[in-house]
Amino acid sequence: MGFRATAQLLFLLSFFASGIHLNLSATDPGDAAELQSLKSHWQNTPPSWDQTDDPCGASWVGVTCTNSRITLLKLPSMSLAGNLSDRIGGLTELRSLDLSFDPNVTGSLTPRLGDLKNLKILILAGCGFSGSIPDELGNLAELSFLALNSNILSGRIPASLGKLSKLYWLDLAENQLTGTIPISKNSSPGLEQLLNAKHFHFNRNQLSGFIPRELFSSDMMLIHVLFDGNRLEGEIPSTLGLVKTLEVLNLANNKLTGPFPDLTKMDSLSYVDLSPPCKSPSHQKCIDKKPIDCFLIWKFPLWCRVIENGPLQGTLTPKVFSFPNIQRV
Repeated sequence: MGFRATAQLLFLLSFFASGIHLNLSATDPGDAAELQSLKSHWQNTPPSWDQTDDPCGASWVGVTCTNSRITLLKLPSMSLAGNLSDRIGGLTELRSLDLSFDPNVTGSLTPRLGDLKNLKILILAGCGFSGSIPDELGNLAELSFLALNSNILSGRIPASLGKLSKLYWLDLAENQLTGTIPISKNSSPGLEQLLNAKHFHFNRNQLSGFIPRELFSSDMMLIHVLFDGNRLEGEIPSTLGLVKTLEVLNLANNKLTGPFPDLTKMDSLSYVDLSPPCKSPSHQKCIDKKPIDCFLIWKFPLWCRVIENGPLQGTLTPKVFSFPNIQRV
């Protein structure tokens, strides 16, 4: 054996003898450690997660990597059980996190979700999360899709969500959220700043107070405004009519009063429900019935307006009845 070959062999032997090991993993060591820690808090993870310690190299189900970094964690309807630990904040290159419809994923939403500065999509719908929505979610400057609906979340809607300038989908429906709809005040942000948002889904919570007139403007791109099934009161703000892109408006089952809003310039509008709370013995069944009834019409390019037995006042302009596609009033 030549001198060069002998020297190389001795170097390798001394390398391994020193306790230093070559890292042959395709996954960034930090990301691998964070995901292993998350895994320790979950039950019923995919079988591929038990076959190796290398999520990127072994293609763990639900895990997508880019240049050794974990960028996507997608585990919807996987029957996961457990909680979302603080270690999620260590996956700093994560672009998308989807744990939707895993109802046994419970506990609180960790504030460390706000550390995921590259996150664009956060879908935690249909889980069992409880407690408040962390203010830190307002730090997710790249976020475009936020779905926290169908959990047991309580407390107020964080005003910090108004900082999410790239957000187009905001779904907080079917929780136990209370308080008023936040708008900007002094240095505090508000939801009226979400000019790129197309979906405001706040229905079936316990929100109270007035619908702020500042919430709507002609600069907005909203197509869905769903506030039904809350405890909102007062007048429907006239500024709602400035949102020309609106297609679906549901304010049913609140305590709204006052003059009927002028919606005649909203040419894209295809569904409106302003009905007051039901008085039937089965309140929830009554809530569920009306939207389904109208959906049979709404599926087509037609008009459906439901304004039953309500305290709204004022004169309906004749233009309300002049839309060529109107089928039911």
